[in-house]
Amino acid sequence: MMDFSQNIFLNKKILIYGLGKSGISSFKFLKKTNKVYCYDDFDKNIKDKEIKKKIISHDETLKTNFDRIILSPGININKCKLSRFLKKNQKKIYSDLDIFYSSFRNDTITITGTNGKSTTCKLLFEVFKKQNYDARLVGNIGYPILSSKNIKSDTLFIIEASSYQLEYSKIFRSSNVVILNLAVDHLERHKTLNNYVKAKFKLLKKQNKNHYSFLKKEDLLIKKHLKLNKYKSNIIKVDTIKMHNIEKKIQNNFFLSDNNKENLKFVLEIAKKFNLKKKKLIQSIQSFKGLKYRQEIIFKSKKLIIINDSKSTSFSSTINLLKNNTFIHWLVGGIPKKGDKFNLSKKYHKNLKAYIFGKDKKFFLTKFKNKIQTEYFDNLQSTVKKIFQVLKIRKNKNQIVLFSPSAASFDSFRNFEERGLYFNKYIKKYLNEIK
Repeated sequence: MMDFSQNIFLNKKILIYGLGKSGISSFKFLKKTNKVYCYDDFDKNIKDKEIKKKIISHDETLKTNFDRIILSPGININKCKLSRFLKKNQKKIYSDLDIFYSSFRNDTITITGTNGKSTTCKLLFEVFKKQNYDARLVGNIGYPILSSKNIKSDTLFIIEASSYQLEYSKIFRSSNVVILNLAVDHLERHKTLNNYVKAKFKLLKKQNKNHYSFLKKEDLLIKKHLKLNKYKSNIIKVDTIKMHNIEKKIQNNFFLSDNNKENLKFVLEIAKKFNLKKKKLIQSIQSFKGLKYRQEIIFKSKKLIIINDSKSTSFSSTINLLKNNTFIHWLVGGIPKKGDKFNLSKKYHKNLKAYIFGKDKKFFLTKFKNKIQTEYFDNLQSTVKKIFQVLKIRKNKNQIVLFSPSAASFDSFRNFEERGLYFNKYIKKYLNEIK
């Protein structure tokens, strides 16, 4: 249900900068009640005819006095064609989350953190749907929040929020906030770890005493930030080590990894707060299959497990998967994150070999030097081919093939989905050789 009483995006002159999914949905949402202009650094790629008519030139943009500027999360204010203009007009910059909050007053659960956001959002969405909620899964998971239709007063929004979205948001407020974990990430954009952490905690800063925050109890960065800052919301510290009674009833291989166990514990704490029915809750968790290319088990036999975790873009997202007494053939490579650290306990080093692929081999070789076995390959296909040659020799031993690149995909692929798809393709090609 739309609320116009406090809407700051009505009858305004608005610039939308960045015409990806969120930019397009912002345009379609705002066009009826505002004078909307569009700009994109790569406007030749825009196919929507209506939006094409609203695109203005660089010079025209600089001359126009806008009331509001809606910035897409992917736009880096320091590295874009309108950088100086944006810095001059920083007070006018908002996000699509701000537009949503200005227009609606629905209950929201906003999930952020360094790792596990999409998986937790998807599981939570399926849990609430099973409980007959009108739940919507939106945000950074791929469904812009402003693309939602037929919103009612009891519609519940489950929002995946990235640090980029939160950085540009000014008024967005969420009744329930989840910070799953924090590790070094996106320093190429935020410059410092403190800036990155502050972007995440903006969510708590906007909350009031009637709101709830779910934070990982054992997370060092979260603990440090809470010591230095006070917040008004009800803070629930989620113990990701202690086992819930419900967990004992769960028989789903997806929740065998430490990462997914942690995600599950957050969902169980939120379920407790919303007083969800236990029987339906267990059914939802039992049937959960996860998202593609996120710790996805694509092959399993008595002696071999193959995991596709193409979504992994940092060591912190991979590290728990490496804590295993079974020998792991680890495929790693791509464009590493600035400031990323490889912190794996020595006791796991002997059960691990890193097969490095891609252009940035020096980074990984330096990180693994005197720690784990390494071998370098030019591309992903030759890496998979080599691993299957090794698997033939070690055929009767328990082994794991882990594709968890711990780096961005852009040196060889358009995105992590394409990277994951190609890995599956190569696995299929060589799998018959060892069956």
